[in-house]
Amino acid sequence: MLVQSQNSIAKLMHNDTLHHASYLAVAKTRAKILKVFSLVIPMPRPLLFVGESACDELCDMMINEGASKVFIVTDAVLNKLGVPAKVTDYLEQNNISYHVYDGITPDPTFEVVNEGLSESVNAGCDAVLAIGGGSVIDAAKMIAMAQGNNCQPKQLIGLFKAKKPSVPLYCIPTTAGTGSEATIGAVVSDDNTHQKKIAIDPKMVSLAAAIDPNIMKGMPAHITADTGIDVLTHALEAWMSVNAGAETDYYAASAAKAVMEYLPTVYKNGDDLKARQEMGVAAHYGGIAFNKAGLGYVHAIAHQLGAHYSIPHGRANAIVLPYILDLNRKASEKRLAALARKIGLVKTGQAGSSDGELADHLITQVRELLETVGIDPTVKGMQQSDFDSIAKAAAKEVSDTYAVPTYMQASQIKDILMKIKTASDERAATS
Repeated sequence: MLVQSQNSIAKLMHNDTLHHASYLAVAKTRAKILKVFSLVIPMPRPLLFVGESACDELCDMMINEGASKVFIVTDAVLNKLGVPAKVTDYLEQNNISYHVYDGITPDPTFEVVNEGLSESVNAGCDAVLAIGGGSVIDAAKMIAMAQGNNCQPKQLIGLFKAKKPSVPLYCIPTTAGTGSEATIGAVVSDDNTHQKKIAIDPKMVSLAAAIDPNIMKGMPAHITADTGIDVLTHALEAWMSVNAGAETDYYAASAAKAVMEYLPTVYKNGDDLKARQEMGVAAHYGGIAFNKAGLGYVHAIAHQLGAHYSIPHGRANAIVLPYILDLNRKASEKRLAALARKIGLVKTGQAGSSDGELADHLITQVRELLETVGIDPTVKGMQQSDFDSIAKAAAKEVSDTYAVPTYMQASQIKDILMKIKTASDERAATS
C-alpha cells in the first residue's frame, strides 16, 4: 500500500514536471514573439503637456485638431467634486460643446463601456476625453476604439483587432498610477465573472495627455498610496523583464526613482504640487516602460485578487509585490543591484557592496516604502478553495503576455497566496 502511494505521488510529480516544462516552452516562445512585436510594431506616444496650464493646452490641441463636440468620460465621484469643470469651463469659453458620461465604475464592465459608447454615438461626439484614473482611461480607450471601428467593445478583446483608428482620444489622468494614457492596452471586466479581459492595439494610444498637478492634488492619501505603488510595480516589473532594453530601462528607472523620492512626500502632503507633478510624470514613464517590456506575476496575481475579492488594483499590486521580489531575488540579483545604483538607493559607504547586498537593500527599501504610505496587506475573505482558479488564471496571463525572469509552477503561486492569506488572517485576528 505504501509503495502504491509512493508510486502515485511520484507519477503526479512527474506529470507536474512535464506540464511545467511544456508551460515554460510555450511561455518563453511567446515572450520572444512579444519582443519581436515590440521592436517591429510602432509604439505611438501621446503628446505630453505638463504643468498647471496643461489642461488648457490639451483643450487648445483638441480645438485645433477640429473637435466640435467632446465626449467626456469620467466617474460620478469626480463629476460630483467638479473636477471636469476646469475643462468644461474652458471648452464653453471657446464655444466647443461637450457631453459628460460619468458612469465609469472601478474595474468597468462591458455593460458600463457599452453604455458610454451608445451615449457618445447618440450625442454625435467626434472626440473622446478621459478625465480620471486608470479605469476611466481604459474605458475611454475602448469607447473611442469601438466608435471608430463601428463595433462592440467585446470585438476588440485580444491582439490587434481594430481595423480602423479610434475616434481622437485625449487623457487627463487624475491619479498617478496606471500610465494608461501611454499604453497600447485596455482592461475591461466580464459582467458576470468579473475576470479581466484585455484589448491590445497601438491604435488606442491617446493623441495627447495632460499631467496637471492641480487636477491631482485632491486625491485622498490612501488612493495616492495605492496608485503610487502601482507606478513602482510597473517600473520594477518592466526593469526585471527579460524583454527590457535600453529605452525601457531609462523610463523604468526614472519612474522608480521618482516614486521612491516623491511618494512619501505627496502621501503626507497632497497639496505639494511639485511632488504631484513628479508622480504624474513617473506614472506616464512607467506606462511607457511596461508598454514595451511587459509586466509579470505581480500584476497577474493582483488582477485575480481584484476579481475575486474586489481589491483596488494598486492595493492588490502592493500586497503581492514583496513576495514576487523575493521570488525573483536570485534570478534578478544583478538587475536589482544595478537599479539600486542607478536610482541612488545606496547608503554612504555602500558603493562597493556586492550585487546581493544591494538587491536585498532595494527590496528592503520597497518594503519600508509600503509601510511608510500605510499599505494594508490584508485581503479579506480569502478562500483556499479559490487558489486553484487564481493560480491557473495568473499562470495563463503570464504565459500569454509577459516575459518574466522566473516562471512559477501553480503550486508556487498557491504558496504565495497562502502566505498572503496567513498574513491577512493574523492581521485580522490582532486588529
